[in-house]
Amino acid sequence: MFDARLAPLPDSPHVFRTSWPVRAGDVDRHRTLRRDGIARYLQDAGFDHLDHVEARGEHPLWVVRRTVIDIIEPIMFPDTVTVERWCSGISSRWCAMRVRLSTPAGGLIETEGFWINISPTSGMPTRITDCFEQLLGATAETQRLRWRSWITETPLEDDTRASFPIRAVDIDLLDHVNNSVYLQAIEEILHRRPELKAVPTRTAIEYLAPIPPDAEVQLAIRQDEKAFTSWFTVDGKTCAQARVAPLD
Repeated sequence: MFDARLAPLPDSPHVFRTSWPVRAGDVDRHRTLRRDGIARYLQDAGFDHLDHVEARGEHPLWVVRRTVIDIIEPIMFPDTVTVERWCSGISSRWCAMRVRLSTPAGGLIETEGFWINISPTSGMPTRITDCFEQLLGATAETQRLRWRSWITETPLEDDTRASFPIRAVDIDLLDHVNNSVYLQAIEEILHRRPELKAVPTRTAIEYLAPIPPDAEVQLAIRQDEKAFTSWFTVDGKTCAQARVAPLD
């Protein structure tokens, strides 16, 4: 499943489009948009999309279960990023949202997020309204979307270990570590794998359980010749897992 294709951009009026300048705080020392910056762009685009279709009032709370980031051509600073967002798969309580990020200079990043609609009262997955489901379904290739993990490996005793300290600024409005923060750890690992930053790559990260404030997070890292996999663990429990590999 890690090599699954992402749905193409449809010719549809239900594709949400917006744009903004690439921000200096989201790029590395080489002026390249980082993965944690990409995750923040996806969050912002999601809220802007909800506001655009007047759906935030009935769907105010979403959590992401998986984010896929295909960096085909890096996005650089300074430039302006065009964001195109649409639904590629739908079910009654969750959806797959595709986002294409592109720039006039040729930057191109394709992403997909598995988003779950959460009830603000119960904190549990809840039904998407019929009206919003119909709107999202207009571009969806899959009408009965199911969850299936793309990363099936588990940590081993001989994996490299490293601590990942949690800071106060890492905690979001849901009182747990924001999903973009995990990708800062992935960027740190990539710093030691420059060959993976020089080619098109796919990053897939799956969020399995929230990490609360003050948790002691440990990374388990497994390197191979072409890729690496990392697990975020708390008291031996895997809370998130990620893999970065070259795109075929």
